[in-house]
Amino acid sequence: METSQEILPLNVCHVQKRLLIINRLHMFLHSTALCILFYYRLSFLFQNQETRTSTSHLLAWLLVFASETILSFIWILGQAYRWCPVSRTAFPERLPEDDKLPAVDVFICTTDPVKEPTVDVMNTVLSAMALDYPQEKLHVYLSDDGCSPLTLHGMRVAWNFARWWLPFCRRYRIKSRCPKAYFSGLKNDDDGDFARSSVYIEDKQKIKEKYEAFKEEIKTFREDGAFFRDSPGINVGDHQSVIEVIQENCNDDVDNVKMPLLVYVSREKRTSHPHHFKAGALNVLLRVSSVMSNAPYILVLDCDMFCNDPISARYAMCFHLDPKISSSLSFVQFPQRFHNISKNDIYDSQLRSLFTLQWQGMDGLKGPVMSGTCFYIKRKSLLGNCTIKGTELKQLRDYFGSSNELIKSLNQNYTSNFVSRQHISLEEAHLLASCKYEIGSKWGQEVGFLYGSVVEDFLTGFFLHCNGWTSVFCEPSNPQFLGTATTNLNDVLIQGSRWYSGLFENGINRFCPLIYGPSRMPLLQSLCFAELTYFPLYCFPLWCFAIIPQLCLLNGIPLYPKVSDPFFGMFLYIFLSALLKHLQEVFLTGGTLYKWINEQRIWMMKSITCHLYGCLDALLKKVGIREASFLPTNKVEDNEQTLLYQMDKYDFQASNIFIVPMLALLTINICCFIGGVLRVLLVGDWDKMFIQFFLAAYIITVNYPIIEGVVIRKDKGHISKLAAIHVILTTVIILAIFTLL
Repeated sequence: METSQEILPLNVCHVQKRLLIINRLHMFLHSTALCILFYYRLSFLFQNQETRTSTSHLLAWLLVFASETILSFIWILGQAYRWCPVSRTAFPERLPEDDKLPAVDVFICTTDPVKEPTVDVMNTVLSAMALDYPQEKLHVYLSDDGCSPLTLHGMRVAWNFARWWLPFCRRYRIKSRCPKAYFSGLKNDDDGDFARSSVYIEDKQKIKEKYEAFKEEIKTFREDGAFFRDSPGINVGDHQSVIEVIQENCNDDVDNVKMPLLVYVSREKRTSHPHHFKAGALNVLLRVSSVMSNAPYILVLDCDMFCNDPISARYAMCFHLDPKISSSLSFVQFPQRFHNISKNDIYDSQLRSLFTLQWQGMDGLKGPVMSGTCFYIKRKSLLGNCTIKGTELKQLRDYFGSSNELIKSLNQNYTSNFVSRQHISLEEAHLLASCKYEIGSKWGQEVGFLYGSVVEDFLTGFFLHCNGWTSVFCEPSNPQFLGTATTNLNDVLIQGSRWYSGLFENGINRFCPLIYGPSRMPLLQSLCFAELTYFPLYCFPLWCFAIIPQLCLLNGIPLYPKVSDPFFGMFLYIFLSALLKHLQEVFLTGGTLYKWINEQRIWMMKSITCHLYGCLDALLKKVGIREASFLPTNKVEDNEQTLLYQMDKYDFQASNIFIVPMLALLTINICCFIGGVLRVLLVGDWDKMFIQFFLAAYIITVNYPIIEGVVIRKDKGHISKLAAIHVILTTVIILAIFTLL
């Protein structure tokens, strides 16, 4: 019996054969149609000059052809995701005994106590401390790049509360171990077998009172104003390192409780030294933890992404301890899920396609992209290609910096005797957290999380795959992590602009996936990375398709075959093929028809705004006109914004830099559609202009909420009438001038 149990696999990989066949059949048919499209467009260029001039305007034709080429290019890259989709099942009950499990360090990063409320950050810390894992093998590190006394105070208060919270979770086998989620009733079945127990109900009430006192203490400290940026002795961008092991001695009636190591780290910052945003903070945690706990595996979390299920570490170990894949496995990526997503998710905040289709597709190749949070990574994989054993000390110092303790830790495993050598470790930790430590070393270049991009996760994951490491995507039925999604248009587009800038700059630097990748990883894997970097290029075809065909419609210039032309069916097929394939994928992942429409809508909105601004920002940084910057996403929940989101109403109280392009392009389409109808009534060539009519009508229909925001809505989320009038009038005047030329 024992022998049969020992040979049972820790995980199983399933190839989704039915989806694979559908995907490959669609690839063949759609690519055939694209070849016919290219034949149609190229044949136009070889017509004689007279025919070309009378048929269409050459510049407009070339712009549309260029747009179709870019769309086809991105589509081809994206098919790599669909080549071999897989799913995985893990069996944590088959893991060895607790004393044989490896240790885990947890890294949590926060920056701004205003945009990232301290109570929410501490809830994430508490959920990590309460993981169902041997407590002596669990170590939680919080990086505070804001160097906020409020965050440090919150850590101390959280430690005190954890001495009550952790035993309660273990005693009653609580599943949702984030206090905020537990007491807000996000999971109705968390009381389990103890729902009718009077002792449980009494303990629950007692813990709830402790939690309310915990929140009140942080609130009181916050109201004192001691944490604000203008407080004496605090400068967010210029301060010494602050490192504290949280281990308050409390005189209360709590029995001795096994507690994980909890460490607060605020690295040194100086205005004269670059700090490299989140990647720099993670590298400091990587070094500091090496001389404290040195666990072989690391869980990385955003400060708003709490542990929803306590067994995520055991799920991850089902892969990291699998002898068939562990030697080359770098990280196990879990999907990001959010507790505040509405049924139809009008902003696509859950990134449905990314975490339900693309990552599964990459998992069938060499593994998904590192996604910034919710992943368990092997420490060894972040140490670069340097061979530790047999290398001279000088060479190691050139690679890892001057710390002998850090270099010594490279050959050591998990450190369990931190308490006995705490003074030495803290002293060394301050050296490792100094802003000058990395000078002359390979940190951020070949070691740790890589610098040079605001999307350090993408670049680091790409580099790891280039070095021969693999990854896996683990998606248990119960979400292992839950976060707070952005629920207003302004934050969605600001966040998107930052992401797409970082992604596109990786497509135009020396790590371009199409150049750097193919010789270092499978071609299909390179195409997946390339699709992510060039995804922002959607901005060009969408701007073009929202303007050029409509202006040509107004002036009677056909850009597409007439209805009776055999090539008309080819254009119709490509359009329907793309839409129906998207619809099939939405339904496959539990979405609705309305969700499909919303994804089409937000894709258009993002393409003409944050895709464009992301590309421009990356290009400006490339030529040295602009420096890299990072703004944390606002995590403070606004009740009115949340209500609008839950009602599926767009919050148009966004910056004009986002609203103006939407209004201008929609005005162009409405005016050109009306002008085209009048022209057809007079001239009668509707069959030549049908596709251009349909394109304008489709854009107007999909973007109806913008019309609603200007004309109908009176709530807080409507579009400012004054701004709308200015944009509409200006656009109409420009259109009138254009038609008169």
